[in-house]
Amino acid sequence: MTKEVLESDVYEVFERIQDPNLVYPDYYLNPFHAYDEGNISWLVAVETEPATMSIAKRAIPEATPIEEASQIIRDNWLNVIEEHHLKYSGNSQVNDILDIGCSIGVSTRYLTEKFPSAQAVGLDLSSYFLAVVAQREEKLSRPKPIRWVHANGEATGLSSNSFDLVSLAYVCHECPARAITGLVKEAFKVLRPGGTIALTDNS
Repeated sequence: MTKEVLESDVYEVFERIQDPNLVYPDYYLNPFHAYDEGNISWLVAVETEPATMSIAKRAIPEATPIEEASQIIRDNWLNVIEEHHLKYSGNSQVNDILDIGCSIGVSTRYLTEKFPSAQAVGLDLSSYFLAVVAQREEKLSRPKPIRWVHANGEATGLSSNSFDLVSLAYVCHECPARAITGLVKEAFKVLRPGGTIALTDNS
């Protein structure tokens, strides 16, 4: 999987998607998950999907093939989101989705499959992650292509009251407390009245 990405045209996509003016918060520049450059490197970007699959398999070892484990975990998550939104949104539809800390877009893709009529935005601090997912998505023909944004989830630059669903999937465990506070404040800012903020993470 990693070889396939590294031998693709992902580097051209990287040049298009990166915001060279983005200032990274200090915590994001530290070594993380055994990578000296943290999340700002090609190696972590291309190894993220196999690592994600491995985590799912460890959580649900009886699932075979490995894709089934991911599907079970994500289905549980999506069903809770849907039930909560139906109960508390005043019957408002999910038309616009923001996936903060989308990484290589695994959670973003699941969200768009669950809410196919919605327009989705995947946002991440790592342009390497975004390049990997954007390069892959360019080959797909979605009725509503996902928009990929290189930005800080604490200050997205997106309009207030513009999303019905804001997701933070496996993001908060990677952040210091002050960043989590900033992420949640920003999520509330961009959320429409009656919208849903969905957080899922490792125990």
